[in-house]
Amino acid sequence: MKNAQAKRYNQALEKAGMRERPVGLLDLEAFDRNAVALRERAGNIPIRVASKSLRVRWALERVLAQPGFSGVLCFTLAEALWLASHGLKDLVVAYPQTDPGAISRWASSEQARDQITVMIDDVAQLDLIDKVAPGHLELKVALELDAAYYPSPSLRLGAARSPLHDPEDVAELARLVLRRGGFKVEGLMGYESQIASVPDGGFGLKALLARTMRKRSAAELAERRNETVQLVNAVAPLRFVNAGGTGSIETSVQESGVSEISAGSGLFAPALFDAYKSFRPTPALFLGFSVVRRPEPDIVTILGGGWIASGPSGKSRLPQIAWPKRLKYLPLEAAGEVQTPLRGATASKLKIGDTVWLRHAKAGEPAERLNRLAVYSNGQIVEDWPTYRGEGKAFL
Repeated sequence: MKNAQAKRYNQALEKAGMRERPVGLLDLEAFDRNAVALRERAGNIPIRVASKSLRVRWALERVLAQPGFSGVLCFTLAEALWLASHGLKDLVVAYPQTDPGAISRWASSEQARDQITVMIDDVAQLDLIDKVAPGHLELKVALELDAAYYPSPSLRLGAARSPLHDPEDVAELARLVLRRGGFKVEGLMGYESQIASVPDGGFGLKALLARTMRKRSAAELAERRNETVQLVNAVAPLRFVNAGGTGSIETSVQESGVSEISAGSGLFAPALFDAYKSFRPTPALFLGFSVVRRPEPDIVTILGGGWIASGPSGKSRLPQIAWPKRLKYLPLEAAGEVQTPLRGATASKLKIGDTVWLRHAKAGEPAERLNRLAVYSNGQIVEDWPTYRGEGKAFL
């Protein structure tokens, strides 16, 4: 973030009377540019929006109103039910669900049965649904293919998700669903995290190995997913075949059997996406924290700041200091629970009450810390969007 950009954000917040910190600021022009960029990368393949990467209903509604975006990839059934109650349609829950209350509401609501599809990869998940809602009408389910890459039998590269690795395993589950009744196979999903979540930029041996792995994994998965689609379609015609993530759109759209792409993080463009070379989204979501202390001449302390991203622990999960430049975390404190000291040459220019701007490593997680986002456009705050938390929802 350049000085002029920080100045514009600070002035817009002051003019709008938004003086509380921390504050989440969404640059609407950057958000919309990122939506266009995602659409261009996907070509003619529609994008299903990953709600976990936003967790702001108004942001979901805005992007879904644009061409090229259709449907939502939800993270819990309770979330999908809530979104359906607000009129959102074609909701796919990307993870198996065991919440009895949510399952009961899904099974008993005609609207929910029509609009919501839940992921499965095991007959035991169907058994649980039948136990919670005995005698239910037909419910829509999708099957998940294990999209991880195995260079050797003992080495998995990619998320440990579905146990269904072989195409025939997925087809057999489709047959079991068909035979038992009460469920309809709607779709197939496979999330290639070893491609989507592994940057393709950088130099050196590590970067070269990452690019090589991505290429080999994409080739292996394309062949295996295509076979899976053919086998499952012979059992139950698939309405959708979902693939990818923001980081793997280019490889996913090359597969003839893929009918839609999932993406969401590329809209907010968090810090972890700075390391990709095949695409460069514009940072759109910023977090402002107030300077409250000056323990040393070259150190300022902000209130809060320790919003650490999920995933394997390490420096990459810390918030990135966006403004001012030339500030660093203290090695023995890093980003703190209640306060975060920052050292650097620009610390002396900051006054008590000034705002330091950070970027979260991941896209949707800051929404669990904020009740609202200040929406910035053309030099001013134009709207105030509540997050899931701001609407009283905490799904995970």
